[in-house]
Amino acid sequence: MTSSFPRQAARTKNFTLGAPRSFMISPDGETVLFLRSQGGTDPITCLWALDVAAGQERLIADPAQLGTAGAADDPIEKARRERVRESASGIVSVATDRACTVATFLLGGVVYVADLRQGGSGARALETRTPAADPRPDPAGRLVAYVSAGALRVHDLGTGEDRALADPAGADGISFGLAEFVAAEEMDRSRGYWWAPDSSAILVERVDETPVRVWHIADPADPASPARAVRYPAAGTPNAAVSLFVATLGGTLTRVDWDSEALEYLVTASWERAGSGQPLLVVLSRDQQDMRLLAVDPASGATRLLRADTDPYWLDIVAGVPATTAAGEVVWTADVGRAKRLVRGSAAEHAAGTARLVTPPEINVREVLAVDADVVLFSATEADPASVSVWTAGPDGLRRVSPADGVYGGTLAGGTLLLTGRTLAAADATVTVLRAAGTVADDSAADDTVAHDTVADHTAADGTLAEVATIGSAAEVPDLPAPRPRLSWSGGPSRVRTAVLLPSWYEPGSGPLPVLCDPYGGPHGKRVQTAASLYLTPQWLADQGFAVVIADGRGTPGRGPASDRSVAGDLAGPVLEDQVEALHAAAAQCADLDLSRVAIRGWSFGGYLAALAVLRRPDVFHAAVAGAPPTDWRLYDTCYTERYLGLPDAHPENYARSSLLADAPRLTRPLLLVHGLADDNVVVAHTLRLSAALLAAGRPHSVLPLSGVTHMSGTQEDVAANLLLMQVAFLRTALGITAA
Repeated sequence: MTSSFPRQAARTKNFTLGAPRSFMISPDGETVLFLRSQGGTDPITCLWALDVAAGQERLIADPAQLGTAGAADDPIEKARRERVRESASGIVSVATDRACTVATFLLGGVVYVADLRQGGSGARALETRTPAADPRPDPAGRLVAYVSAGALRVHDLGTGEDRALADPAGADGISFGLAEFVAAEEMDRSRGYWWAPDSSAILVERVDETPVRVWHIADPADPASPARAVRYPAAGTPNAAVSLFVATLGGTLTRVDWDSEALEYLVTASWERAGSGQPLLVVLSRDQQDMRLLAVDPASGATRLLRADTDPYWLDIVAGVPATTAAGEVVWTADVGRAKRLVRGSAAEHAAGTARLVTPPEINVREVLAVDADVVLFSATEADPASVSVWTAGPDGLRRVSPADGVYGGTLAGGTLLLTGRTLAAADATVTVLRAAGTVADDSAADDTVAHDTVADHTAADGTLAEVATIGSAAEVPDLPAPRPRLSWSGGPSRVRTAVLLPSWYEPGSGPLPVLCDPYGGPHGKRVQTAASLYLTPQWLADQGFAVVIADGRGTPGRGPASDRSVAGDLAGPVLEDQVEALHAAAAQCADLDLSRVAIRGWSFGGYLAALAVLRRPDVFHAAVAGAPPTDWRLYDTCYTERYLGLPDAHPENYARSSLLADAPRLTRPLLLVHGLADDNVVVAHTLRLSAALLAAGRPHSVLPLSGVTHMSGTQEDVAANLLLMQVAFLRTALGITAA
């Protein structure tokens, strides 16, 4: 069993180090900001700028030159990084003023400000309170807001004055300006305050965590260290109490008025356009069947209903909405028929239910990526959920601006379009900067028009797109044969999208191959995509002597609202049925699969699915590795769990149906449970309770505890590399396989 790839993957954080990311474009379209470390094994992320016209990059801030100060182990910053699954160090998030002349970032709990202008003064530390969190400049670039000790503070760049605008005054469990746990973990909202367009005020979230139950996460490997107390809102228990205030620079604090008892989730807020001067809020009921879009009067705190959406199951949270165009139209999404569609219209049109459907029923909108004047950039899936393309919707209609096949994303500002792309042709990603042909500064680049046989529709709202620059990557090249996934659909009722990877050295017909199913298989996670970089570890697993089968069944994203809601009330039955369907379909298409030796592995929901498979379908699955599995959904968080299963007291049958604990006496197959002891998302109690139930039933199994490891098992190089090797060794022994 070769170990070079597992070690390389661990050392490079799965080949993400050195790759550019977190792109922002200046409003004039002339500068692209991005983050990138300086090598494929360098974890220290730097801030860079690309001059679009010249095609030249310049280094704005290098943490190695700046040094770090303050509290590097600040628990608030560590928690923020855990929620967004950030494994790198250095500069990991950046905020700018409206014109992109200054940027702020955090190093070791200290706020830094960088001059982004050509020939600027570089980056410097600010004399703020420490440890600080989430620094953001005001739109004018004169002030910097940040959070410290639970207070929202503002620092004047000119005078150095630093003062609190909203302060809990030491009250335990109360903070201003920070997102609560479920918002960051389940709603994709990592921020808790928003500047007014004229820099006169800040819309700030107040979080009261005192109603939330306290759990304790200990490190048994260090008995001298006290357990860490965390507030965890498990299903059926109280959430944090969330409210909003408008904090003016003059010192007033005005509460925003909405029915927070009926609509207790603050999904997001937006205060980016100066037009009406009114921020927009999205609030959601606890059962997630009622979502409201509200406009706020910042002077009084009164709210006005712009739109109400309801669903008998749940309403999805879509990143990027609400957004507002230059003309004042509000961009939204809605489930209509079998698709999630883009909607836009004035506030009055939304309120009257006459806002326009922009996208046809053939595509499913995934995310609104940017709004540039009156052009909306968004990503969507079409007939094949394995591909994600990028589209514009503007005055001249709807156009796809990326290829149809592949996984694409991007951003748009000032007429400059940045596209990120991954395909099955190569493991590396591409980052391309395009401008309308008539605005290209370099005449030589003006002729480099994107060809019609490469991009489905290459005309943007203001002309033909032309490539003017690329942003390179310093990521390492995998020490691995190029992945060769075979994508197909199952022929069963669920039409499961499936990828099969065979060993690179394998000759068809040379003998049966044991099978390793490698799914995520649940909501929010999609594994089968037309991007070779996502199949690096599966290809290595295949080269250890397996046929690797990856299947995205019902509940996984991109298949439409009906598929999403097919797991309502049951997170076990449909997803397991679809794995079986996909496995049998793969075996029918490839006769080399040996269905008498089938293993399954996974992490998080995939770990749950792996344990579920050997417990309920031992006739199909013969061994499993279950990493960080949520075995008892009563122990998982409110927002995620109640969306699919409802409240535990109201729907106990859903929790019983989806729990693994009652299935413990049925175990007849080898099962390895792996869990990080420091996991504060899927806490280790999930694995320990299943292990206790298995022991009580007299069912042999194995448990591998990972000391000091959170839900991100890849943060420690030795753990990440050796864990992959140990899984393969366990599965070989369980299936009676000799080394390939």
